[in-house]
Amino acid sequence: MEFKLISIASIIAFYGCYFLKMFHQKRQGIQTDQIGKDKIGFVKFVEITMKIAAILVFIAGLVSIFLETGNSLTAIRIIGAITSVGGTVIFIVALWTMRDSWRAGVSKTDKTELITNGIYHISRNPAFLGFDLLYIGTLLMFFNWILCFLTVFAVIMYHLQIVNVEENFLLVAFGNEYLQYKKKVCRYIGRRK
Repeated sequence: MEFKLISIASIIAFYGCYFLKMFHQKRQGIQTDQIGKDKIGFVKFVEITMKIAAILVFIAGLVSIFLETGNSLTAIRIIGAITSVGGTVIFIVALWTMRDSWRAGVSKTDKTELITNGIYHISRNPAFLGFDLLYIGTLLMFFNWILCFLTVFAVIMYHLQIVNVEENFLLVAFGNEYLQYKKKVCRYIGRRK
């Protein structure tokens, strides 16, 4: 029961912040959801597939939580709970740090800043890391093969979004400033010497 409560609380906090941020930005005239908009080819495919993967893993996670699937060892479930909560905290801090530069997907028309301070000092993609950890944590607490497949699928799609869409966009938008940042900070976590 405690794992169910931890999972539900993490998901509510995570997606509550996600949608509150979108609502706040909408009130300021900022279109946050840029996924698949004004895109073509492979970039559009990656963004749309990523969105579908995120929706599917979210639904599978909720079903797994409410059906209380999985018979993992308690130690693995505890690791899952810590991972899930950690991912939620990382995501919320990332959103807070990004301020109004945050978008879901990339926008070639919106002017944003390259954020390199706060949590972005140790991760170039903490919001994506937060998503990954939330889903992996849920999987560890409520393991089943459907959730496992969808979690892996979502993590792969987030990675493809970063590597094939976000990094290319940031290179074009910020040039040498982004290259220098990329040399210092790892994609997911850590700093280079």
